[in-house]
Amino acid sequence: MNGAQALIRTLVAAGVDVCFANPGTSEMHFVAALDDVPEMRGVLTLFEGVATGAADGYARMAGRPAATLLHLGPGLGNGLANLHNARRGGAPVVNVVGDHARSHKRLDAPLESDIDALAGAVSAWVRRSLAPADVAADAAEAVAQAARGAVATLVLPADVSWEEGAEPADPVPVRPAPRVPEQVVADVAAALSSGEPAVLLLGGDVVACEEGLLAAGRVAAGTGARLMSETFPARMVRGAGLPDVAKVPYPPEMAMASLAGTAHLVLAGATAPVHFFGYPDVPGTPVPEGCTVHVLSAPGEDGVAAAQALATLAAPDAEPRLLEAARPELPTGDLDPRALAAVVGALLPEGAIVVDEALTSGVGLAELTSGAPRHDWLSLTGGAIGDGLPMSVGAAVACPDRPVIALQADGSAMYTVQALWTQAREQLDVTTIVCDNGSYAILEHELSRVGAQGDGERAGQLLHLGGPGLDFVALATGMGVPATRATTAEELADQVRAALAEPGPHLIDAVLPGRR
Repeated sequence: MNGAQALIRTLVAAGVDVCFANPGTSEMHFVAALDDVPEMRGVLTLFEGVATGAADGYARMAGRPAATLLHLGPGLGNGLANLHNARRGGAPVVNVVGDHARSHKRLDAPLESDIDALAGAVSAWVRRSLAPADVAADAAEAVAQAARGAVATLVLPADVSWEEGAEPADPVPVRPAPRVPEQVVADVAAALSSGEPAVLLLGGDVVACEEGLLAAGRVAAGTGARLMSETFPARMVRGAGLPDVAKVPYPPEMAMASLAGTAHLVLAGATAPVHFFGYPDVPGTPVPEGCTVHVLSAPGEDGVAAAQALATLAAPDAEPRLLEAARPELPTGDLDPRALAAVVGALLPEGAIVVDEALTSGVGLAELTSGAPRHDWLSLTGGAIGDGLPMSVGAAVACPDRPVIALQADGSAMYTVQALWTQAREQLDVTTIVCDNGSYAILEHELSRVGAQGDGERAGQLLHLGGPGLDFVALATGMGVPATRATTAEELADQVRAALAEPGPHLIDAVLPGRR
């Protein structure tokens, strides 16, 4: 068989059976080989950033890698932003990037570029298959590397893909996440028993499952430590019956206030918090001066087991305080971000997957959905906006029996709006609510926060989305997604109910102050 056939068979044997693709000439033998390996599901995207963002969302929900198929260096370049988000969130992704045939590379063809260098910016592992006999073993190693919570990129020259002489390879065993030493757990338990103010900061695997959250809740109940999570955890299980975990706020002033007075900051699956940007006369981290930072578990370690061991040692008889089932009342009148959040909280179905790229329109979302039925929450981990719509594609492919609700800011929606077409083509059960305030509101806040000065008018032209305004109903329907527009809380509630009741994708343009 040829290299492409061996590659795909090896990926499937290793558990990678979905490929989000935007192929070109160099990848045509991979495309043709899909007919020979029906176990691999190919999902076409109209932009590489959709393919990489979908692979990110898939990995977060499936707990295993999807593949992407990208065309040469420019195709990989188009997907880098959402690979950055995947890397920051520890999502396992396998990129297959086609390259020129080996004999053609030396001719410096127009699409020639340094693919290896581009891939290295976002990948923990990069390899170039140099012969058909190598490609299957390289693919198996790529899956094993990605399974550790990383982006792995395999560069596949076109002739390696089409030449015969390849055979599938067996999967490479994946080592389990390393356990945290008992002494580390004991040291953290001693710090928490000091009686000094402490925060248990959760992230990674600890917030992605019920077991980790309940163990952390026991520690909090038994020691008095406060529970908090990373600002943007990759995946967080939430809802009634789980501990209430507040996120470290995004604005620096609020983040510093949330940790003020903390003497011990314990990291469980999280990294020490830092502000997204540097600001004049503001420290780079919200961790207060004099606070001791303890690492219970680092990303990549078994944080759930560490949290359970800490609970047994520091709080053996404690019971976690759990959220009771509660929903906000449905609001009435004009829409604003808090009314939108109340509608979501009131109608959120059990088992939903919420993909959150609401950004500045997310006011009240955490509060008003905390007591809703159990659900998963996916966040924008790396700050590269435009991940929300693609992530909803990947989450829906990974969990076809669960409704996906994408809370999407209007400006960042336009980075990867092509994801709507893939939702329609695959008939994915995604309800997208566009938070339509007609501006890059987050940049309006940042303009003043960094102390930048200007006359206001010309700067405002770079932050406002009017002239012409964006018509999300027309954009969605033009790509095959049924769409409606809501200007009141009642309209939004009616449209959310209707969308959730009918299979397939839907979009609701929620018109907020600023646009009206």
